[in-house]
Amino acid sequence: MKKKQILVVDDDKAIRSSLTLLLEHEGYAVTTAADPAEAIAVVRVSEPALVLLDMNFSRSTRGDEGLILLRQIKIFRPDTPVVLMTAWGSIPLAVEGMKRGASDFISKPWNNLALVELVAALVGSDADESGKSASGFDRSLIVGESRGINKVIDVLRRVSATDASVLIMGENGTGKELVAETIHRNSSRAGKPFVKVNLGGISQSLFESEMFGHRKGAFTDAIADRKGRFEIADGGTIFLDEIGELPLASQVKLLRVLQEHTFEPLGSSNTVKVDVRVVSATNARLSQMVADGTFREDLFYRLNLITVTLPPLRERAEDIDLLARHFSAGRADFTSDALDYLRSLQYPGNIRELKNLVERAILMCGETIDLRGLKRSVEYAPVTQPNLSSSSTVSNNEKKLVQDTLAACMGNISAAAAKLGITRQALYRRIEKYGIKI
Repeated sequence: MKKKQILVVDDDKAIRSSLTLLLEHEGYAVTTAADPAEAIAVVRVSEPALVLLDMNFSRSTRGDEGLILLRQIKIFRPDTPVVLMTAWGSIPLAVEGMKRGASDFISKPWNNLALVELVAALVGSDADESGKSASGFDRSLIVGESRGINKVIDVLRRVSATDASVLIMGENGTGKELVAETIHRNSSRAGKPFVKVNLGGISQSLFESEMFGHRKGAFTDAIADRKGRFEIADGGTIFLDEIGELPLASQVKLLRVLQEHTFEPLGSSNTVKVDVRVVSATNARLSQMVADGTFREDLFYRLNLITVTLPPLRERAEDIDLLARHFSAGRADFTSDALDYLRSLQYPGNIRELKNLVERAILMCGETIDLRGLKRSVEYAPVTQPNLSSSSTVSNNEKKLVQDTLAACMGNISAAAAKLGITRQALYRRIEKYGIKI
């Protein structure tokens, strides 16, 4: 089997030698270059699976030469992942490089284990190509055989066995939590905790206590020590759902944990170190939020090492039969015209909407779900609202939707939140944001 080639570009001979030994030990073929001209000569005639690129070839450039070389490499090999290496750990410089097409960055001196995991996440390992990891992959939580869902599974096979941070993107109801759990189940952390956190349901004032814990007496109601979500997840995976809902002040605190793997509980001066893999999810356009200044750019790139984008149900209609039978769980059969009708619907609420429809149909039709009974079930469905996100650029539409829903529910917060498909806390935040009177 042909080994994957890694190109190491650095003017320091000791660094080239050390990375060569490390990567060859992991089963990769390594080519080195001492300067930009030599690096370009390599990428012209070969197709490296990944480039490890030093940012500083002469001390006066402050990384400019590395950025120029990155651009040149991307001209010849636009699909080749490039990882930047910088001795300063400069976040602004690294972010600029990632905006220009780099996949990630590492700081010198690097952590060998973290570097190997990063390389494996970006290009795969020999185990991936031999099929060993694929044969034991547990995809039982994800139902479907469409092209779109199989592309998702292919990505999950490659990234699950690594410790790379993963950002799951998709509309509400597409199954982001199940994908996160699938990543955990197929990782080396599978026997450790899988901790789910809905960030849309945590107010800014409670963020530190919820995520990092507190010590007795830290505030009025702190009657005992309490572990935060990160400490509970130590050794395992933490799933940060609705990451786009996180206020800027809380984003700073989260970024520190991702960078340093440490935090201090409220009311304590002792630093707690944790080993946690982070998987996050959003239905918001984080890139637009970065442009709008509502989401930190450095945090975005920390979370976004690997992106998994889930297709909406309307783009995987061939999976609807499988999903409908999965949700019926043998309690009912579908007539052929009922299945045809299911495939014709648009499902703005995605898989969650289909599941609820099947549940109603079973209640109304019994053991056989026919077309007539299915249509009656659709008529009794609650109105599906469009996905809500704090990143919306049309705030007036969101405000009106919230106002109309509250009016329809006669001010009942729980009912309105359920109808909108968001948590009570997220609804309260929108009420406060838009100054809505209830």
